[in-house]
Amino acid sequence: MTMNEARPASFEASTTFPSKLQSKTAQIGVIGLGYVGLPLGLLFARNGLPTTGFDIDRAKVDMLEKGASYIRHIPGPAIMEQVEKKGFRATTDFALLEGMDAILICVPTPLDEHREPDLSFVRNTTEDITPHLRRGQLVVLESTTYPGTTEEVVLPILEQSGLKCPILSYATDGSRVAAPAETEGDFLLAFSPEREDPGNLQFQTHQVPKVVGGVNASSALAAQALYDQAFEKTVVVSSTRAAEMTKILENTYRCVNIALVNELKLLCLRMGIDIWEVIEAASTKPFGFKPFFPGPGLGGHCIPIDPFYLTWKAREYEFPTRFIELAGEINAAMPDHVVTFLRDALNTRKQCLQDARILILGIAYKKDIDDLRESPSLRIIDLLKDKGAQVDYHDPYFPRLPRTRKYDFGMAAVEPTAEALASYDAVLIVTDHSSYDYAAIVRHARLVVDTRNATKQVKEQRDKIVLC
Repeated sequence: MTMNEARPASFEASTTFPSKLQSKTAQIGVIGLGYVGLPLGLLFARNGLPTTGFDIDRAKVDMLEKGASYIRHIPGPAIMEQVEKKGFRATTDFALLEGMDAILICVPTPLDEHREPDLSFVRNTTEDITPHLRRGQLVVLESTTYPGTTEEVVLPILEQSGLKCPILSYATDGSRVAAPAETEGDFLLAFSPEREDPGNLQFQTHQVPKVVGGVNASSALAAQALYDQAFEKTVVVSSTRAAEMTKILENTYRCVNIALVNELKLLCLRMGIDIWEVIEAASTKPFGFKPFFPGPGLGGHCIPIDPFYLTWKAREYEFPTRFIELAGEINAAMPDHVVTFLRDALNTRKQCLQDARILILGIAYKKDIDDLRESPSLRIIDLLKDKGAQVDYHDPYFPRLPRTRKYDFGMAAVEPTAEALASYDAVLIVTDHSSYDYAAIVRHARLVVDTRNATKQVKEQRDKIVLC
């Protein structure tokens, strides 16, 4: 056996993979073409790397192959350009994974009905990869999850293929792997948390630094080389666990600070203080304060979910995460507070919530996007219906409410015309879309309950507005 024949696949990948990236011949596969996977796949394609998107949803694949978009902030022409250039293609055929040099997993990681991690999408996807795994491939998990998932869940499934990838420690200075690459292992495995923020016009995908961590130095080097092709900056950490914890910290930080202002909002309401005025005044301090804002509850795929992933994992170490759990409880209870506040506002007008006609404005979890994952609006609709209210909604991005994992209301949007607004007992602003004419809403509605301070610029008929 020659020296080259004795070399393991990880050594070959660590030397040939970067050269394939430089020559733009490396084949990139992205599994899961949602709000994370689709922009990531298009980004690699725009940077000259042939990219294949994999999804089990035939309808999504058909749209992408025609150059059409199902995500509002990703325009169809941007997709069509890459499809026509043969830089991007979409498929439901997972057998094509064998031809990929790098496979990126971008699938959901929701909570189950007991608020515990549901890794079924990650497990199923990894099982789909395993029959097609070959020597020298790089697999990267991007789905947000608890520290240890890559090593404890993904790696054992991939090794059922008969190929091995050892967990070996390495050093890093934050921008590169400081230790030399190991020469053990048949394939490469890393974790790199997605940092997408749908609707954020200030930072595009490639501008947000990419954190990467490998199960060994060869894997970290390969992942760094991959993301360096498309991102302005890559930050290397010492392990997949460190990378996984990085994303959990980012979202837990936001979760606990939002819980703080939500709790202060409830106190300020009792004390007759305008929390929005207080936050604006506190924000004038040039140091030591970052503003967070209260609302009707948390939405999106990350902030309402990620802290619970951490608290679940912490139990394995017999470590109580009371602070984080309390923040999660406060935020999860906000839709109930909104409904109670609406009921009380109606009561002061000698009206009952039961049989009251309520129009909800905004279904998306935040303004100006077409994403309703974990949206508090859905929970609020469910609570109002349970209490006997007659509920309608409007959202410029959802003419009909799609079925979700938890809800299937089968509702169609009602246009907020002057006549329609006047016919409801209350209009509840849950998502402050920029397209709404809030002055007109206040002018025509009988009562406006505003959970976002969206009506702050409305000067007339303030007596109709109740800030919640």
